[in-house]
Amino acid sequence: MAEPAFSVCVYCGSRPGESADFARAATAVGQWIGSHGGQLVYGGGRSGLMGTVAEATRLAGGRVVGVIPQALVDKELANRQCDELHIVQTMHERKAMMAERSNAFVALPGGIGTFEELFEVWTWRQLGYHDKPLGLLNVGGYYDGLLAFLQSSVTSGFMGNWQMDLLHTAADSDALLRTLVEAAGLSQEQIPLRSVI
Repeated sequence: MAEPAFSVCVYCGSRPGESADFARAATAVGQWIGSHGGQLVYGGGRSGLMGTVAEATRLAGGRVVGVIPQALVDKELANRQCDELHIVQTMHERKAMMAERSNAFVALPGGIGTFEELFEVWTWRQLGYHDKPLGLLNVGGYYDGLLAFLQSSVTSGFMGNWQMDLLHTAADSDALLRTLVEAAGLSQEQIPLRSVI
C-alpha cells in the first residue's frame, strides 16, 4: 500500500448516539479520508461511531491505525481489521501515539472521552506543543451548547478569541476536512481522489 497522503486523528463516541445523523457523519468522514488517499488514526474500537468511521475509511481505500489500551480491548471491542492495531498500557500512551501519528485532529459527536481528547490537543496547541490544526464537526447542532459555553468563557475573560480561532468548526464534514488538510500545509493538488466503489 502506498504511503498515505495525510493522517487525520478522529475522536468520537464508542456509542452510536441516538441520531442516525451521527453515523452518517462518521461514514462521510471515513469515506473522505479513504477516498483522498488518507490515513485514519483513532481509538481502535469497533463499536459506535469509532467502528463506523474506521469501516468507512477501510472500505474507501484508506489506511486505519487504531490505538487502544489493554484495559479497553474487551470493553471497546478492539478492531482487529485495522491496518495497524497498537495495544498500549495507558491512556497517556494512547493519546501521545495518536497525536504523533497525525497531521490534524477532528472531533465528532461523543462523550466525555471525546471531550477530554479534544480539549487536551487544543490545550497543547495553544501552548505551542504542536502546530497541527484541529476541528469540531458539529453534527445536527450537537456541539451548539458547548460552543456557546466556550464563547461565554471568552466574554468572562478566561479565554481569548485567538484560542477559539484555533478550533475550526463546521457542520459539513467535507468543508471541515478540506480546511484541516489545507491548514496542515497540504494542498488539494497533493491529495489524490480515489473512486469509492
